[in-house]
Amino acid sequence: MSDTRQTGPFERILTVIIAGETLAKAEAKASRRLSREVKIKGFRPGKAPRQLVEKVVGAETLRREAVDVALPEAVAEAIRESDLSPVVTPRVDDLRDVDGGVEVDVLITLWPTLESLPEYRGRRIEVDPPRLGEGEVEERIEQIRHRFAELEDVQREAADGDYVVVDVLRADGAEFVKEMMYEVGSGSFLEGIDMALRGARAGFIEEFDTEFPGAEGEPEAVVARVLVKQVKSKRLPELTDQWVDDVSEFETVAEMRERLEQDLTDLKARGARLVFGERLMEALVEDVGLDLPEALVEAEMETVLHRFARDLSHRGIGIDQYLTLTGQEQGAFIDDLRIRASLNLKTRILLDGVAAAEGIEVGPDEVDAVIAGLAEAAGVEAGEYRSALEKGDRVQTLAGDILRDKAMRRLVELAVPVDAEGEVVDLPEPDRDEAPDAGEAVDAGDGPESAEDEDEE
Repeated sequence: MSDTRQTGPFERILTVIIAGETLAKAEAKASRRLSREVKIKGFRPGKAPRQLVEKVVGAETLRREAVDVALPEAVAEAIRESDLSPVVTPRVDDLRDVDGGVEVDVLITLWPTLESLPEYRGRRIEVDPPRLGEGEVEERIEQIRHRFAELEDVQREAADGDYVVVDVLRADGAEFVKEMMYEVGSGSFLEGIDMALRGARAGFIEEFDTEFPGAEGEPEAVVARVLVKQVKSKRLPELTDQWVDDVSEFETVAEMRERLEQDLTDLKARGARLVFGERLMEALVEDVGLDLPEALVEAEMETVLHRFARDLSHRGIGIDQYLTLTGQEQGAFIDDLRIRASLNLKTRILLDGVAAAEGIEVGPDEVDAVIAGLAEAAGVEAGEYRSALEKGDRVQTLAGDILRDKAMRRLVELAVPVDAEGEVVDLPEPDRDEAPDAGEAVDAGDGPESAEDEDEE
């Protein structure tokens, strides 16, 4: 037997009565469980009679245990009868003794819906036009040339952009690194070393103040010495059709320049569309006037915290350590979690509403296609991946993610990007979603930057 009353737009109090007969059966189960946990002289675990168990633990404890036994099934049955769909675990709000049994108030939280959606058709959102800046193509070509630069020994002072082969030692002569190739001015090694290397020649020994890792990982202030063994300068390849043909998929400089221009234009268009979508969602979510149920916000906060803690653990950092490193107070961290959780929920509620308003649906074939893509990326069979999702009841969640992604795309289609003057900005879809960047369509080579990457790794 149950009764339902509304306590908020998306909250219901479900009053469940556990009758005397049901409660008596639950007390018998609770008594058997307690008799296995409580030592009673003269009886083996689980064999003491109910009256004796009740005398040892107390009638109130036995009644409370009995309610815990009977409540889950009673609440589940009441939820089925009332046709409610809780989105978080129901919570006991109050419990009262009544004639012949117990009356329990259970808080049920429902998924919020919007009575009306913010105006999104024709919504004007300001965004910077995706235009190539002057010299961007030539700058990209120079980057490619630098990738294929050769290093040659020079008999002069080192300057920014040169490479040097060095030994680094403590002032007492203890070796730190030996024969390391380093780019002067890159700022990618020890503090102070760039200043020491600027103007140094092969054979010079320079001292500089810096910090080395200490015995327990803490920085240790030291005076270091750097011995310059060689100074090398980049010699860039000449930009010719022959060189382009040798190192890339293109035959001429003109072809490479044309492709780079298109790739950079596509890249800027992607970036502008991304910013446009983010600003659109910010504006629409801000217009969502919705008081979210506290239980739902708390559940989402736990989800956000779990994901954040997992990401930190992959880097070997705990939450407490993160707060110490960032100097953030725990209260401010919790407030930030709450803001993120509320934003996540409002975004999902908004996209659900848009999907319903626009008649957007997700078919089984779409779910299958996404699962196949995820399985391929994970290096497993699609059937195996689906089975894992089904075991975790994640297929429906995946379908919801696909639905909201489609709703997001629809919002972007219906909104209008404008510049600072209010003029409509053209944000074309990239011509080649899967095509590699022209800079990537070039052989890797063994230039100085490759050597530097290996040193950094």
